Amino acid sequence: MVRMDREERDISESFERDEWKPVADREAERDQYSQYAHTTLKKDMRVNIRMSGRDLDAIKKRALEEGIPYQTLMASILHKYADGRLVEKKR
Repeated sequence: MVRMDREERDISESFERDEWKPVADREAERDQYSQYAHTTLKKDMRVNIRMSGRDLDAIKKRALEEGIPYQTLMASILHKYADGRLVEKKR
């Protein structure tokens, strides 16, 4: 028996309820999303910024906890902000 987390169980149960429908033109759909990923992940510009050592240390610590390079974490944060998906937490 394979142990599943909650998200995996939800997906499995949804599949068993026959809620999944095939994509009409799977190849075209796959190509479209592949292009989206390529465009989104393309790194063609270099940016240099100055920031406090304290902030950089905090980012490096968070990146280590996530198991990713700190530059990748910083790029992800900037991408989410530019995309409008990073919002300030209400206190």
